[in-house]
Amino acid sequence: MRLDQVLPAAAGVDVEISGLAYDNRLAGPGTLFFCVPGFTRDGHEFAADAIARGAVALVVERPLELPVPQIRVPSVRAAMAPAAAAFYGNPTAQLDVVGITGTNGKTTTAFLIRELLEAAGRSTGLLGTVKSVIGGVEHAVQRTTPEAIDLQRTFSEMRAAGDVACAIEVSSHALALHRADAIQFAAAVFTNLTQDHLDFHPTMEDYFAAKRRLFSGEHPGLPAPRAAIVNIDDPYGALLASELERPITFGLRAAGADYRGAEIETGLEGSTFTVQTPDGPIALRSPLRGEFNVYNVIGALAVARALDVSAETCVTAIATAGQVPGRFQTVDEGQPFAVVVDYAHTPDSLENVLRAARGLTRSRLRVVFGCGGDRDRGKRPLMGQIARRLADDVFVTSDNPRSEDPEAIIAEILDGCGTEVAHDPDRRAAIARAIESARPGDVVVIAGKGHEQGQEFADGRKLPFDDVTVAREVLRGVVCA
Repeated sequence: MRLDQVLPAAAGVDVEISGLAYDNRLAGPGTLFFCVPGFTRDGHEFAADAIARGAVALVVERPLELPVPQIRVPSVRAAMAPAAAAFYGNPTAQLDVVGITGTNGKTTTAFLIRELLEAAGRSTGLLGTVKSVIGGVEHAVQRTTPEAIDLQRTFSEMRAAGDVACAIEVSSHALALHRADAIQFAAAVFTNLTQDHLDFHPTMEDYFAAKRRLFSGEHPGLPAPRAAIVNIDDPYGALLASELERPITFGLRAAGADYRGAEIETGLEGSTFTVQTPDGPIALRSPLRGEFNVYNVIGALAVARALDVSAETCVTAIATAGQVPGRFQTVDEGQPFAVVVDYAHTPDSLENVLRAARGLTRSRLRVVFGCGGDRDRGKRPLMGQIARRLADDVFVTSDNPRSEDPEAIIAEILDGCGTEVAHDPDRRAAIARAIESARPGDVVVIAGKGHEQGQEFADGRKLPFDDVTVAREVLRGVVCA
């Protein structure tokens, strides 16, 4: 493909491009290399190595003394998505792409949307935190929303594999950093907005502005979705809906929601509820537990109906759509109490999970959790306060300490607890203590890491660790004792 077909700014530059790269180690013969300025490293510094590996042109923000054509742009990041879309043949024009954004609920909602579309006979890809699915084949993922080049290549692979739709989690980082630009969204979902990522976004208003970008249509690189589905029980969702021309709204409490849940009953076996819809009431049964999952189901239902999936198909699919790894996932080895693993790592999500778990027991509610290092420190005492208020027994431990001292993170959590609670930086030991001292009828919640398969320490060191696996090992010891 000619360079000027990939980048209009390269008009008149007679160079053939056979690949795109933003990582110099992935450059090869015929590559167009994007010199992306990062937070710790600048891609301009690696341009010479990319050329040595075969790159034939560069996209830069400043001129370099290197012997290949250089296309200078105001933002390399902003240029990358439309270039990638052009290179891969604009694949999202041929896919019904559904983007899900919000602080909590993205993963479960994405899984549900895929289940509903698949039930309607539409082969649907998945891109998210837990895994990706391309043409029915599962793959591991590195980040919630990949870089633009990787995204557009994946969309192209989905089309080639026969997918006609895709459910994708869209993070605030991806929106702020232009990764999601040049995607033609058939629908977009706003789940909620609560405190998180304030290490990246300076304020909640900036965090909201990034999410809003998916819906507004105000940015040339990111067209508005054909359908906008918004949770108006959430204050930021209500604000967003008020700014949009014809949003499809959902909730449990807000008057006037297009899709409104009522008559909710939820327990260990799942949830039953009724949804008032523009087409009349729909009675639903879901194996997912907790009021927060009712929101996820209703959001997914609204998307499916917007994409012309029949109500009957939705009812049938929702009844069998199973639990998502690490999302209020029960771990059962025959013990006389419940163990639940959940990804809850924000104040709001921890509160939602603990409230849902409280409804499952008349005995004690116990929680094991920590907070990630090198991330928003302000949420640590808030999560300690929530755990102490809602749980009977609290076990504070490490999450992913990264470069921080685990004991220092724990101390900031304990500041919010107000009273003395159990704490141990050894996550395995904390989980064991909570489970081994549980009594019949208790519920033990292990929060924070969910589906993650490792624990991150200083210098990028990552050790294998899976909350579900550890819980099973401890439970087997308890049951066999």
